[in-house]
Amino acid sequence: MEYADTLPNLDLILMDIRLPYEDGFDAHEKIRESPSLKDIPVVAITAEASFEYMEKAKKEGFNGFLGKPIDPDRLPEQIQRILAGESVWEMS
Repeated sequence: MEYADTLPNLDLILMDIRLPYEDGFDAHEKIRESPSLKDIPVVAITAEASFEYMEKAKKEGFNGFLGKPIDPDRLPEQIQRILAGESVWEMS
């Protein structure tokens, strides 16, 4: 969170849900409270790729969800869609 606030131009945040010191849902809440970050799209990324986690991410206001393992062949297209304003909700 502190690092993201220092970046001059941020277009997208890919948020791992399982972080060492807090979960990604808590970190997402802090991002949405930050005046400089609140409008940046945030996509949940997790190995906990389940419909339960996907629904929780939707409820919490994430802009998308990508389940691990991430497909490196599909990731560029997924990112382009997100940056174009489309929500991407995919298990893998």
